[in-house]
Amino acid sequence: MPLHIVTDPGHGGRWISLHTGAREWLWHRAAPERAQVAPGDAFVDAGGLEECLPTVRGTPDHGEVWSRRWTRDGGAERVHGDRFVLTRILRTTASGAVADYTLNAEPGYRFVWAAHALLDLTPQATLHLPHGARTRLFPEAAPLLDRPWPDGAPWVEGAWPAPLGLPLDRLGPDDGTAAGAVVDAARCCVHDGPDRLGLELEADGQPASVALWRNLGGFPADAPYRSIGVEPMLGRVFDLADAGAGDAARVPASGELRWRLTLTDGCRCPDAAGARQ
Repeated sequence: MPLHIVTDPGHGGRWISLHTGAREWLWHRAAPERAQVAPGDAFVDAGGLEECLPTVRGTPDHGEVWSRRWTRDGGAERVHGDRFVLTRILRTTASGAVADYTLNAEPGYRFVWAAHALLDLTPQATLHLPHGARTRLFPEAAPLLDRPWPDGAPWVEGAWPAPLGLPLDRLGPDDGTAAGAVVDAARCCVHDGPDRLGLELEADGQPASVALWRNLGGFPADAPYRSIGVEPMLGRVFDLADAGAGDAARVPASGELRWRLTLTDGCRCPDAAGARQ
């Protein structure tokens, strides 16, 4: 079934709807201050899908793109950052939707990009990625692991679906915890009741992964709420400042990098046969 995307170019290019007509996949929360943000402001979480570039965590928080005005030119939407121009073309297909991206920047420019999708999922929802995939966990997960956190480590690694004893494939029930992870995989599938959402990233020669923000009412500390981020990513870290060799995407000598995000209503699960097609 086709997936329909609605965006808001005037407010950071945020995706405000991803729906089949029968189901809305994007989660939202009331955040009226989101409408007045300017570059350099602290991130305002209104839900939907934010384009995060050139970093997710770090400086600037959630990147430069979410707080800037985009422009529309025919079927393309475009935003200018300090050192890059990002263009996307969104289209509906018979089985879902496709987002094609082009980044123009100086050759060698390093960055992390994420389609920071916050999904409206029930506590019974599950996430499916390749069994055994390398999974990086970040410090907020330390109290949830089956071993102590190494002193000064920016992340630790385990295997999907339960790295170091933490079952990340389960997206509920809410238990007052929050954890972020980056899984070394280019494709994933979300199950929620009878519904399936597939996400797949294609980026030749670039590190492709899936970031997960599993906030089961554990963040922020002063007023926690539930939010589930399933985020196709170029790169293998949340913070560009932490990126080692192979952990960030890099613009080639041509000065132009292209990638594609494919979303499907129904999916072939990476870890199991028999999923709805």
